Amino acid sequence: MTTTRLATSSDAEAISALLTANAGDRGGMLLGQWPREVIETRIARGQSIVIATGDEGRLLGALLTSEQGFGEAPPVQAMLKAWPGGPGAYVYGPVCVAPDARGLGVLDALYARLQAIFPGREAILFIREDNPRSLKAHLRLGMRAVARYNFGGKVFVVLSDRSEEQA
Repeated sequence: MTTTRLATSSDAEAISALLTANAGDRGGMLLGQWPREVIETRIARGQSIVIATGDEGRLLGALLTSEQGFGEAPPVQAMLKAWPGGPGAYVYGPVCVAPDARGLGVLDALYARLQAIFPGREAILFIREDNPRSLKAHLRLGMRAVARYNFGGKVFVVLSDRSEEQA
């Protein structure tokens, strides 16, 4: 059974390990470096991280968020130039699901918890164009592509969960 909750500082090591194992320099698609200290700082500064756990509390996935203006890395800055989002929009991601938990509804559970935390607020995120699995999964959640940009020689797709009627 999958349960979701907000991360606490005691979860930082496991979140760091999951994100690091799926980083671009290890064959994954995640950008950035995610040492435990970075995760702890985000939690201490009130940036919501939703986690999904399985049996015996094993970490199945993590979904990081940040308010605009919170330590925006260059790829995030580029995304916000391409699509700044509406009033109250927040940055969604990165999100990572453990390889053995993919396709089991973990992303859906993480996103559902996030929507309960930020009701009515627009989530904006970017995904590399050459990551069709993540693009498909997020489009299935009801997000839509709203912009594209180039960064570091790669094309990124910006997605938003704001409906076209709200745009």
